[in-house]
Amino acid sequence: MCLFRTEPSFHLKSTNTGNRCSRPALRRDGCRAANGCLRCLPGTQGAVCRVLTKAEGPSGADTPLELVFHLPAGYPACLPGVSVGSERLTRAQCAAVRDKLLEQAQGFLPEPMVHQLVVWVQQNLRHLLAAPGSGAGPGTCPVASATEAEGPWMTLLHLDHMRAKTRYVRTVRQWASALGLTGRLMFMGRVILLLLQGHRDRVKEYLVLQKTSKVDVDSSGKKCRERMASVLWEARAQPGHARFLAFEVKEFSSLDELRKEFETAGLEALFPECVLGLVK
Repeated sequence: MCLFRTEPSFHLKSTNTGNRCSRPALRRDGCRAANGCLRCLPGTQGAVCRVLTKAEGPSGADTPLELVFHLPAGYPACLPGVSVGSERLTRAQCAAVRDKLLEQAQGFLPEPMVHQLVVWVQQNLRHLLAAPGSGAGPGTCPVASATEAEGPWMTLLHLDHMRAKTRYVRTVRQWASALGLTGRLMFMGRVILLLLQGHRDRVKEYLVLQKTSKVDVDSSGKKCRERMASVLWEARAQPGHARFLAFEVKEFSSLDELRKEFETAGLEALFPECVLGLVK
């Protein structure tokens, strides 16, 4: 699956100037990511377009937005899935914006629509949030819910095997980077563990990619999906848990080294519960 921050039917080339992302160069069709910051992640099925942009909120101040468009293989003949996130909006407000975007998307079928939807939300966010039922009245500047502010979400996965290890690891790195996730991909003998940390919705998006994308090869060398990955544990990060600053791939030569990695992360209780049974 391919993760873009614009329409997947053309190629983008962008340059970074300071802390702002310049407008990408157009290569094929006439779409742009309207004043949004774009990243792209190569894949094999469909696409996920991720746009970071800003729009005027009810108080007149810029509101940062993260718009994620899940484009199925039949896009643009069928509607994309839409996710909306913002550090300044509540979950109810994000859901209201998402619902309105889906309503607007109906009118663009069967043409590519990501650029048009980004422009639309930039022009209409202020009115959407001021409308009854949006979760905020005129002039308010809502903040994230208390639950979201408590800490990032953490998920520990067990990956059964990697036949095409180099390709698989590269794909996992790219997914984590594109979704803003940190954590560890850990190898110890035949045991493969993936610890993800970040916004809960982004972790969920990663799990969808993990289950639906062809990330490995089968015994005949044909690309295949990961069907044997399992979630061993997930919870919101607690005060004693490490806050990872990056996503790293680590190889361990012994069980003791792996145990120490869990201890360093403040997850020593998980080791006997979730890990030891995998090495016996």
